[in-house]
Amino acid sequence: MAILQSNSAVEADHFQAEEHFGNRFALVALTSLFFMWGFITCLNDILIPYLKGVFDLSYAQAMLVQFCFFGAYFLVSLPAGALLSRIGYQKGIVVGLSVAVIGCLLFIPAGRMEIYGLFLGALFVLASGITILQVSANPYVTMLGDERTAASRLTMTQAFNSLGTTVAPQFGALLILPAAGVAITTARSSAVEIPYLILAIVLAVLATVFGLLKLPRIVNISKPAASMEDSESAWNQRHLVLGALAIFLYVGAEVSIGSFLVNFIAEDSIAGLQESDAAFYISLYWGGALVGRFVGALVMRYISAGKVLGICSIGSCALLVITVTGSGFLAMYAVLAVGLFNSIMFPTIFSLALAKLGVATSQGSGILCQAIVGGAIVPLLQGVLADQVGVQISFVLPIFCYLYILYYGAIGHRPDKHA
Repeated sequence: MAILQSNSAVEADHFQAEEHFGNRFALVALTSLFFMWGFITCLNDILIPYLKGVFDLSYAQAMLVQFCFFGAYFLVSLPAGALLSRIGYQKGIVVGLSVAVIGCLLFIPAGRMEIYGLFLGALFVLASGITILQVSANPYVTMLGDERTAASRLTMTQAFNSLGTTVAPQFGALLILPAAGVAITTARSSAVEIPYLILAIVLAVLATVFGLLKLPRIVNISKPAASMEDSESAWNQRHLVLGALAIFLYVGAEVSIGSFLVNFIAEDSIAGLQESDAAFYISLYWGGALVGRFVGALVMRYISAGKVLGICSIGSCALLVITVTGSGFLAMYAVLAVGLFNSIMFPTIFSLALAKLGVATSQGSGILCQAIVGGAIVPLLQGVLADQVGVQISFVLPIFCYLYILYYGAIGHRPDKHA
């Protein structure tokens, strides 16, 4: 009997070791996806001014790039969640990569036909693939291990998303902007073909690799929304609904701050820099998010995710108060430092909102990704405010966003025990 018990213990330890190795390998593979969608999203910052010059667009017309991109999150997230309920997370990743490949390839006919509407259509298809990836990969990461360290794991993988946002502008400037020469209006829209063809090849390789990999299978975590009982719906989970609003406001605040940085730094009362020089400092904003995610992943192994989220929200509010009331380099570096406190917010809110959802996890993931549409709406609202009261005072709007996130980190993230 003792020998049997000993053998059982050895087998159990062996199984746990294999499971741990499988989870670690899966996380390493998934980090490539986080890098790629961060890279593709940030490449829009190069694409917008380029297409604006080529097609002689107004600022409103050029901003359709972001509306089409973030609009995909709103329209595709819920169908993507339903799809994952049927085919699983790994197959969902392959589908998302495949759709993104099609979106990249559509840039070739768009460039050759020189039709702005085709570029917007290609962006929507590309963003649809990225949306499916988000809905697949984010919850997958949260479930590859102990639930108590889910926020830490997701923050670490999101750090590679920030790495993608740091590298993408250099890639775009190297392959797209030089084609414009001195005058960007003399460039041809076909100059975007090579960069997006390269992206299509890379995404196709990733789709093949993820199709062949043997990743840990997450079972009994989801089922089609149509077969759910009312009590199982993610919409009945208070912390999920509040989390969706937190994602909406966070993404909106992050994108909005980044969108106004150049104009803010160029103001005479702040730094008075030329816009071309002010653009350099945007890398500090996103670089802070990169550093903060690595630090945050370590910190949240010892401090609860809700507390860390609350502390970072307070830090962002304090820095924005200095931004609104201060002047000179003090105000400039204060707003740039917000990126450091932003770092852990998205993955932390995401993991807290998905906690305890069980079979409604994929539906909840779709709802949260749909809330990313805040990145299109909040910047527009701050733009209206800036027209009325000036760019500096308009940073009051993100303060209210972070105050709500403070509430969510302190109280709102707690699952309803009676749900």
